[in-house]
This record gives sequence, C-alpha cells and structure tokens, in this order.
Amino acid sequence: MSISVLGAGAFGTALAISLAKEAPVTLWARDAQQAAEMQQTGCNAARLPDVPLSEKLTPTSDFSQAAEAEVLLLAVPMQKLRLVLQERRAELNGKVLVACCKGIELKTGLGPIAVISEVLPDARSALLTGPSFAADIARGLPTALTLACADADLCRQLQEQLTTTNLRLYRTTDTSGAELGGALKNIIAIACGAVIGAGLGDSARAALMTRGYAEMQRMALACGAKPETLAGLSGFGDLTLTCSSTLSRNYQLGLSIGRGDGFDPNITVEGAATARATAAKAKTMGLDMPLTETVVGLLNGDLTIATASAQLLARPLKEE
Repeated sequence: MSISVLGAGAFGTALAISLAKEAPVTLWARDAQQAAEMQQTGCNAARLPDVPLSEKLTPTSDFSQAAEAEVLLLAVPMQKLRLVLQERRAELNGKVLVACCKGIELKTGLGPIAVISEVLPDARSALLTGPSFAADIARGLPTALTLACADADLCRQLQEQLTTTNLRLYRTTDTSGAELGGALKNIIAIACGAVIGAGLGDSARAALMTRGYAEMQRMALACGAKPETLAGLSGFGDLTLTCSSTLSRNYQLGLSIGRGDGFDPNITVEGAATARATAAKAKTMGLDMPLTETVVGLLNGDLTIATASAQLLARPLKEE
C-alpha cells in the first residue's frame, strides 16, 4: 500500500523520513512555500534543519496528489484534526487513515479515532502513538510505538508496512486505551514541568508521575480501556518520556509556569486543551482527577504553584 504523510511539521516530516527508507512516501505541506523550499533544499529547514530528506520522499502542497495514496498518516494537531477532515472529506473518505496526534478534542471530549469515525464513517481508522520525539525518529534512532486499530487484520497489515529499520511498532485493538494514554500523559507532563520549574525537586516529580499514572488509569478504565494498554508504550512509556525531557513541549510549558516565565502562544501544546477537556469529562463521569484539575487551575491562572502544592499535600490521606 502506498503512503502519504499529511502535515509537514517536525513529527510528520520525521515519520516521512523514516518510512521513505523502505518505500516512496509523499509528504504534504499546507504551505506551498514550505513545500517548494523542501523540494529545492532537500530538508525541512523550519522543523528539522539538520536532517536531509530521502530521494524517495516527495514534498508537495498538492493535496490531491498526496491523497492518491492508500494509507494516509494524519500528522496534524489534535485540535485541528476535525477541520482538516471536514475540508478534505471527499478525498479522504474510504481511505485508511492513521492519526498521529495525541489529545482529546476540547469541544467534544473525543479522541482522534473517534473524530475520524464521526466525520468520515467510511474511512478505516488507526492510531500511531507512544514515546517518541521527532528528532530521534528523523535521525534514525531506535523508537518503539503503539499502533492501535479495532480491525485486527488491518492492524497487522499496517504494523508490517509502517515498521522501519529504526521504528518498531507494537499493535493493539484497544483504541480507547491507546488514545487516552497518549492524551492524558500530556497533562501530567505539564504538572511535572511546573514542579521542576518551581524548584520543588525530583522526588516531587516522581510522586506526580506515579499518582498521575494512577489518574490516567482511573479515567481510561472507566472508559473501557484495558489496563495492559496503559502499562504499555502508549501509556507508561509515553508518560516516562514526556515527564522527564525538555524536548517535550508539554513539559516545557510546565517549566515556564513553574518559573513564572512567558510561553510562546504559537507553539502547539496538546496537553493544555486536553487538560481542560479531561477535567470537564471527568466531572460528568464523577471521577476524581485532582492533578488534572490542578493543571487546569495553573493554566487558567486560578492557582499559583504554592497554592497548588499546598492543596495537593492537604488532600485526605488514603490507601495507595
């Protein structure tokens, strides 16, 4: 099956670079100038300037050309996914669509596979998620991800096609667990960044990661996810990476909150919208999500780091 990657940000470009080691790949950029520059320079100077594009990788701004592929990887921000699908409904319906974004849609509380199914009911959807940084994938460093698809046969086919020399995929039919693991860990990454930015220490970060993982499980299991999915790459694995590296934009946002610094509003941080969507969803489900609520309070400016820390430490004592 032929492959196109829709979205020429850092992650989409990195995936295209890795996949082009095995077979020809088309990389679609919304910006015609960006596509032309990639064609001329042989690299994505704005996103991954030090990594050359393979000769098997074809950048384009022609959506119709990219949509000719049988498998389309959607490397667009979660909060823009629905718009892209709606704008290109005629060209995408009936295709195999692999979402490569993590998060929960703010207006609906839906994950990426659910959004695809709602907008394009005839499409065959899957999700690629897990602990990964674009720079690592693009440079050919070993990376393992989760491929989630309700159709077991399609999942196996995609696993074989999308695995490369440096990209190893594990498959699951638990799409709910994979969606929620990849989304909820971003909230905890913001909290961990805030802790380190405020100088509260590595012990506090370890506590947040652990209790955050419990919070992730609480929501995911209530939504029908399997516990083993949350213990895998899309949950625990991604949580470990994003809560401990400054390459994570969610962690960077948390650092800026903890330090009291400004943060570039043009940088997409999926965890901010996901935190607000998750808090609203948890309220309707009657779930106790104290860390998520704390992150929302910090994002909205309703809480200071000192107040947030005091509130969490003063919660009633309980069994682990």
